[in-house]
Amino acid sequence: MAGSSELWKMDAVALAQAVRTKQVSAVEVTEAALHHIETLDPLLHAFCTPTPEIARAEAAAVERAILAGDPVGPLAGVPYGIKDLICTKGVRTASGSFAYHDFIPDEDDVVVERLRAAGAVSLGKTNVPEFGYSGVGHNPVFETTRNPWNLERTPGGSSAGSGAAVAAGMCPIALGSDGGGSVRIPAAHCGLYGMKASMGRVPLYPGTKDERYPGVSSWESLEHIGPMARTVRDAALMLSVIAGPDDRDRLSIPKVDFDWMEMVNRTDLKGCRVAYMGLCRRRSRSPAGGRRGGARVRDRPGLHRRGSPSRVR
Repeated sequence: MAGSSELWKMDAVALAQAVRTKQVSAVEVTEAALHHIETLDPLLHAFCTPTPEIARAEAAAVERAILAGDPVGPLAGVPYGIKDLICTKGVRTASGSFAYHDFIPDEDDVVVERLRAAGAVSLGKTNVPEFGYSGVGHNPVFETTRNPWNLERTPGGSSAGSGAAVAAGMCPIALGSDGGGSVRIPAAHCGLYGMKASMGRVPLYPGTKDERYPGVSSWESLEHIGPMARTVRDAALMLSVIAGPDDRDRLSIPKVDFDWMEMVNRTDLKGCRVAYMGLCRRRSRSPAGGRRGGARVRDRPGLHRRGSPSRVR
């Protein structure tokens, strides 16, 4: 089992298994994540509203349940970030705008409810451009989010903070949202797996639905919530929790007729088609291999990432 200083390298599937089997405590995992945030976020500005006390309380609740022998959810003890366009009860949701600088929602969005019920531990809100209307990570309220692979570059957006946080190992998974590329762009910029699911696959409420708050979570006809992760398996685990219909979202669609995790284990790819972009061949090498130009988070002693960004072949 990895020591506390190495827990940030573990993926969500492995962390959840380790917590359930008492190889490591949810509290220990959370403290390791918070320490990683304290170390790196002054450089990256991935979290605009960190919530360490909420994280510690949620981790302690998971730990008590496990010690009592009570059932826990599939993400029990796994830390995650929440994009700051997604409503969180009692926690500021500024949307990168002075118009909502002090806005505190009175209810959680559906995806936050589901992740909490699954035992995941919220580390706080991740930074976005104002109202998510840009493919970068700056806004008039908070510091500009940087790309952990190269601090002179943007992580993309609008799920900028979520992309940077996951790529830097602050958390293995994070929530993003996508209307015109806002999960896919930072996933590409940060070397992650991000998915914009079909419209209605992951329900939204109160985001895009509450007429009291124009602009929050973008437009109903465009917005999708999706996972951001360092592995496909982690993204599938997230979708197994957050996907599925909810009566509060009039656009939500029926539950899928397959198991998300079983689909990841498929080895027979007959009949599948894979897209390839020749432009990818001209990409600079990854930070692990010595990317040209700019300071990198992984230049700091003891901080590195296993492997390099995924390639479509």
